Amino acid sequence: MKEKVEKLLEKALNENPTLFLISLSVSAANHIQIVIDGDEAVSVQNCMDISRAIEHHLDREEEDFSLEVLSAGVTEPLVQKRQYKKNVGRDLKVKTKQNTLEGILVEATDEAIKLQWKAKEPKPSGKGKITVEKEEIIPYSTIVEAKVMIKFK
Repeated sequence: MKEKVEKLLEKALNENPTLFLISLSVSAANHIQIVIDGDEAVSVQNCMDISRAIEHHLDREEEDFSLEVLSAGVTEPLVQKRQYKKNVGRDLKVKTKQNTLEGILVEATDEAIKLQWKAKEPKPSGKGKITVEKEEIIPYSTIVEAKVMIKFK
């Protein structure tokens, strides 16, 4: 069942190249769950199109199944480089193997991301603190988890 769904899903995603797969699971009871994301927002119609492309090619008489197609939620961790690229300009919380950083995602290349943030540091001389701009390039290989931070203004 999973192989057939993978082929149907690949075909459906090829027809809409702005969409991409985040995860696909097929349980022992044939519950199919597909999570997709897109280079732009994923619409309900996108989810319906993917669902139809798969459901219309599976036969419930042959093998019973349930199908669920979801868009990646904003609270879910980023798992693909394409997700980072679409979130440039947004606030990100990134856990690496060494520490946790929060900042604005200013760049996403094929190898790494660049975060910028402001921090208060002691003045070079005298008392008090000054605000300084900080920046760090973080290779994808060191990222344990990254999430978009939703801020209400």
